[in-house]
Amino acid sequence: MGMPLELNTMIVTKGKEERLEKNLFSLIKEGYRVYPLSIPVEVRKVKTGELSGMAVIQKLIWEENHTQIVYELTSLNSSN
Repeated sequence: MGMPLELNTMIVTKGKEERLEKNLFSLIKEGYRVYPLSIPVEVRKVKTGELSGMAVIQKLIWEENHTQIVYELTSLNSSN
């Protein structure tokens, strides 16, 4: 029996990210997902929305049909 798996090349937060420290965030997504580790990826609030910034994913945890990522925001695009 197979396990459903999704490959993601950007972080889509939908506003559900949680700040752990200054530039360190955690995000829990439904299902099992694979993200590239230790390389910069785009961060967006919604898939087709504006680029919010760039981040490096430091940790990926699969547990009970959820994926948790811990990422460091390395740059932030601001409208100010």
